[in-house]
Amino acid sequence: MRSGLISEGITGDNGGISAIVPDVSVVVPVRDEVESLPLLLEAIASTLSASQLSYEIICVDDGSSDGSGEFLKTQAQIRPDLKAIILRRNYGQTAAMSAGFKHALGKAIVTLDADLQNDPADIPMLLAKLDEGYDLVSGWRQKRQDGAVKRLLPSKIANWLIRRTTSVNIHDYGCSLKAYRAELVADMNLYGELHRFLPALAYIEGARITEMPVRHHARRFGRSKYGLSRTFRVLMDLLTILFMKKFLTRPMHVFGLLGLTSMFAGGLIGIYLTFVKLAFQEDIGNRPLLILAVLLLVTGVQLFCFGLLAELLMRTYHESQGRPIYRVREVVFHRINPDS
Repeated sequence: MRSGLISEGITGDNGGISAIVPDVSVVVPVRDEVESLPLLLEAIASTLSASQLSYEIICVDDGSSDGSGEFLKTQAQIRPDLKAIILRRNYGQTAAMSAGFKHALGKAIVTLDADLQNDPADIPMLLAKLDEGYDLVSGWRQKRQDGAVKRLLPSKIANWLIRRTTSVNIHDYGCSLKAYRAELVADMNLYGELHRFLPALAYIEGARITEMPVRHHARRFGRSKYGLSRTFRVLMDLLTILFMKKFLTRPMHVFGLLGLTSMFAGGLIGIYLTFVKLAFQEDIGNRPLLILAVLLLVTGVQLFCFGLLAELLMRTYHESQGRPIYRVREVVFHRINPDS
């Protein structure tokens, strides 16, 4: 049996614990799930040990108030396969996943919820699919065990909207059970509520994406942290993803086009009003069209300037972090044998 390969007490450059690179890192965001954690840890460990995979479990406590953090700290001191990351307060699931990704050492990274609704027994299946050449394998909860009004209906609407907007044909964006190549996660920066849009972010990075049906269980302990209140935040983040997908490296294309269109429309109205004034000697000072022309011209100039500023910001973003505007999958070339 091959268990986690964490070398206790040796701090690495990534802020985590230096270790032999495990086959997989399992990242679990945790918020008030103290009753589920013992069962979850054992299920993950037994599944991956039986699969002969070296692994580490990274549980990120996101400001729990039910003792989850204390439980994880205690277990991390006696379990070599567990790494507990305790956040100072509740930052949200996106921040918790980002912290887990930062400390993950595995060649592949798997995420799942801590509430036992995702089944750890599906992890080897996702990893096997990942080995077929994909960069991200997303779980698809075909038979969800959730309430129809509060969870299923909003989820179906959101998934349809995200698919149409991002062109990434994933049926279940909300499923936390996903498998990633480590190098893909290293290229993605998370903030806001973007954890649910990870397939779309991966698509922007040029990833190969697929999905697989996975099991889904009814919640056994506690109450769900999800609800209708997240709808507005999802919509706002969806607009962010849409902009990033189309104009991340060329914001002038959107702001400049809108600005020029607005200035052109304002200019046409201005020419028309000037013709009416000169040709027919009509009073144009009280016409709403005059106000509209001025508004369109001013708005057009502002949008055009926004585009220039956005271009400068994008250049600063990419150049200061050394982030290229492309991603290389592989380099293939013919080596010349000097002995031949």
